[in-house]
Parts: sequence; C-alpha cells; structure tokens
Amino acid sequence: MRDRLSSRLGFILLSAGCAIGLGNVWRFPFIVGKYGGAAFVCLYLFFLLILGLPIMIMEYAVGRASQKSAVLSFDVLEPKNTKWHYMKYICLAGNYLLMMFYTTVCGWMFYYFYKMATQGFAGQSVEQINAGFTAMLADPILQVSMMVIVVLIGFFICSRGLQNGVEKISKYMMLCLLGLMFILVFKTLSLPGSFEGVKFYLLPDFSKMENLSEVIFAAMGQAFFTLSLGIGAIAIFGSYIDKEKKLTQEAIQVVCLDTFVALVSGLIVIPACFAFDVSPGQGPGLIFQTLPNIFAHMSYGRFWGALFFLFLSFAALTTIIAVFQNIIQMTMELTNWSQKKTISINCILMIVLSLPCALGFNVLSWIQPLGMATTIQDLEDFIVSNNLLPLGSLIYVLFCTSKKGWGFDNFLKEANSGQGISFPKTLRFYVSYFIPIIILFIFIQGYINYFF
Repeated sequence: MRDRLSSRLGFILLSAGCAIGLGNVWRFPFIVGKYGGAAFVCLYLFFLLILGLPIMIMEYAVGRASQKSAVLSFDVLEPKNTKWHYMKYICLAGNYLLMMFYTTVCGWMFYYFYKMATQGFAGQSVEQINAGFTAMLADPILQVSMMVIVVLIGFFICSRGLQNGVEKISKYMMLCLLGLMFILVFKTLSLPGSFEGVKFYLLPDFSKMENLSEVIFAAMGQAFFTLSLGIGAIAIFGSYIDKEKKLTQEAIQVVCLDTFVALVSGLIVIPACFAFDVSPGQGPGLIFQTLPNIFAHMSYGRFWGALFFLFLSFAALTTIIAVFQNIIQMTMELTNWSQKKTISINCILMIVLSLPCALGFNVLSWIQPLGMATTIQDLEDFIVSNNLLPLGSLIYVLFCTSKKGWGFDNFLKEANSGQGISFPKTLRFYVSYFIPIIILFIFIQGYINYFF
C-alpha cells in the first residue's frame, strides 16, 4: 500500500519545503536588487501565477493519478505504444544533478552558521571577510566534510520513514523557518535607514528597469525555477495525498507559502543593505560576503548573523530532505530494493556524485567547463536550470494536454477530484499552446544569455 502523509498540513509544508530553497532565500533578494526592486517583484508574481501554478497542478495530477513517483508515473498513465515513459530518465538525472551541487551549497550555510555562532566577524575588515569566503572554497577537506554532513543528515531523516522522519522533521523545520523570518524582519526594519530599502522593495517604479526585455526574462525564469518544476520533485507529493481536495487549491497554498518566504527573504536582506549603504544587486556574493560585513558592524551582529544562516540552512535542508525522499522512492520503484538498502546505496552514491562540485573550487578548479572562471558547479547548475527543468516541464505540460499523451480531459478529471477550487476548463487552449511557447522561449533565451 502506498505511504500516506498524516495530514494536509504535512503535505503543504513538505511540498513547500521542496520548493522553498536557495532560489527563494539566496537568489531572490539579489535578483530583485539587480532588476529594479518592486517593479521586478510585480512581474515575478504575475508570471508565477500564469506559468508556475498551472505546471505545479499538472505535476501533482500525474503523481496522484498514478500513485507512483516520476520514474513509473508515465508508464502507468501513458497510452499504449507511446514513449512518454522515457521521461523517467530526465527526472532521475534532474534529481541527482540538483543534489550534486545543492548539498555543497547547503554545507556553506551550515559552515557560516557555525562560524557566526562561535566567533562571528566582529573586528574584521571587508577584505578579511571576503577573503574568508574564498579560503572556505579553497579548502577541499572543509568543502567535502560539510557536504558529507549534509548528505548524512538528509538520508538519516529519510530513514525514519515518510511520516515519522520526512514529514515530521520538515514540519518542525518549516515552522522554525517561518519563526526565524519574523524575528529577522523585525530586526531589519528597526535598523536606521532601512525604510529606503522598504520603499525600493515594495513601491514599484518601472522607470528603474533599464532593459525591459531582460527584466521580463529574469522574472519569468525566477517564477519558473523557484518551484523546482519539471523533474518530478513535486509530483511525488501528489502520490502521497488522497482525493479529498482539488489540486488547484492545494497548489495555490503551496505557491503562496513559497512566495511568502521569497518576499520576506527580500524584506530581510534589501532593507539591511540600504541601512548600511550596500547595493542589494551585487550577485551571489551578497549572502556570503556582503551580509557578513553588515553583521560585523551591527550591534549583536554575531547573534543576528547566526540566526540568519540558521534560517538559510533550514531553507536549503528542507529541499534536500524532500528531493532525497523522491530519489529513495524512485530507486525503490525501479529496483524493488528494501528501504534500508536503497538509502545505504544512495547515500554513498550521493557523496561520490557530489565530490566534483565540492572539489571544483579547489583541487579541480582547473576544470572550467563553461569558459574562464567557471566551475563544475556552474555546469551542473546550467544542466539542471537551463535544460532539465524547462524541458521536463514542457513534457509534463504536453503529456497533460496532448491527445497522444494522458490528455486534458483525464488531467482535468484528476485535478478537479475532491472539494475546493477547480482548474478552469476554459484554460485548455492557454495551457496547451501558450505555456509550451513560453517554456521554449525561456529555454532558448537561457542559451542566448549564457553564450552570447
């Protein structure tokens, strides 16, 4: 019998935990700062509604109708003599590749939490703090050790079972995550000068968007990738729930929670940058270089810095737990191994597969796969974000709308089983034609932006 989550709250928090991750709390604040503040946020929310939400509903529908993970869901639902089941290889590759670099970055969060909690950055200059991040990356033993700790924690939690491990721990972590956010927002908004950051973040000024087409693409991409769609990471949770509620209602709640975390993350980071006269659009280094400089010059900065990186660690780890559970379920369905054997083999495999990323900043730094100054992590991120996520999402959309796939009528019947908000039948033309065009645009534009 298929495992079940103990409650709808568990489903919502676990699904949101999978979606909520580094894209929300690491990428979102600096991309908002880069592309004009509140005007970008408005575009992001618009594309989240018209693009991310329908694809999430489709993933849930495939998972719930098949009662399988992504490696077998297409086998169960596809018409005879069709090839949709080859999608399992995209899902497998996507989940493994995502974790191959995600575990390393989560290790950075753990390390900075430990560093903040034990010694902080008080008395260090900007150059010393920046050099500290570089030194961390250059230390292969530290990089590998933190990655291994993350992998072991993730699989240990999964070994406790769906309800007693994955669901229970994710619930507590998500609730702690939300609590930490409120504390950090209160602190940030109390800083002198932070109100200018609040205005930049919440009051739209479209004149600040210098390149409208680039901003629109960035908003599309952020709305699309923030939910981890296209590799079956979300579909698995559809298979764990019953048909009491319509999937549109469930998806709306998850998207709202994911969006809330992203928006509040920006409300933590951006006003703090303005309070200390720092540009919020400085890129990925904002979290590990710019913000530690802020904490170093803030009263009780060590305490607030430790809370901030604990918040980031929880956000990253909830995604890792959810994806690990997906990997475990997929492997068990493919091999019929026991849970213990599946977890043991995948734990070792994940450590080995994550080594190139962890060593890519030091021992293997001579490998620059995408050009000068790029790393193995850049390649893995590019394969997932610019290829597997959009192409996987395109396949899910076509499968749920094409007559040669599962078909729109079957999708609609599954999505609208139960009580709650229905998926509108009138959107058939839009989801069948417009969403695939948008996905192809994102895919092609991603290559253009990366290589030209």
